[in-house]
Amino acid sequence: MTPAPPLRFNPAARLRRVGFDGGGSCLVLDDALTDAGALRDYAVAARARFHEPTGNAYPGIELPMPPEFSAPVQAFFDREVRGLLGARRTLRMHTRLAMVTTAPDQLQPRQRLCHRDGAWADATQAIAASVLYLFDDPALGGTAFFRPRRDTAATARLVHDASTLDGAAFDAAYPEIPRDYPQESNAWFERIGRVDAAFNRMVFYDGRIFHSGEVGPAPARSGDPATGRLTLNGFFTCSRRAA
Repeated sequence: MTPAPPLRFNPAARLRRVGFDGGGSCLVLDDALTDAGALRDYAVAARARFHEPTGNAYPGIELPMPPEFSAPVQAFFDREVRGLLGARRTLRMHTRLAMVTTAPDQLQPRQRLCHRDGAWADATQAIAASVLYLFDDPALGGTAFFRPRRDTAATARLVHDASTLDGAAFDAAYPEIPRDYPQESNAWFERIGRVDAAFNRMVFYDGRIFHSGEVGPAPARSGDPATGRLTLNGFFTCSRRAA
């Protein structure tokens, strides 16, 4: 199998901050890579190696990427992003190519909620994430950010039930949760911000903010990297910068 092309960040690209309603923000880098098309071409050639995830709730298929491929992402994160997200030192990170493929009526309860990354991580650590959009049609969906409408205990119970109840039991307990990908505000979460998708746009954010992909119409769920909602997702566990 041909190795993935080396990632080269565009030296002319500049980070901009996108604010959320009520405070908070994410960072957006347009024209992030010098040749994002080569990475999409690689994903097309490697389609047979994508598989359903184990150990996470991603609603589709993914291809974990090796450390040598991920190194330029960490280098850019460490140099340009980490301090802006309140992190001090990167302890570990990984990347994966991913495509949403699950139809809305097949979503598990936990996939119908916005989510936070790194729920397993030590509370003293900073968790960050990134997404690089590798598709042309913005209608396939960007990324939305949310805050809970209920108190911490009620929100924790909802998240727990979404992970432990089957679909019928969850629907009976929470009929107000739509059977769809989370995109808009609902009875439990208020959408506070969003970033539109654009080819070769990269978004960095605090992984402990509730967020979700804004998965668009049926073509967004194609398993073809040439036409589907292909992204490169990054995850960073860091020590937290002292207040």
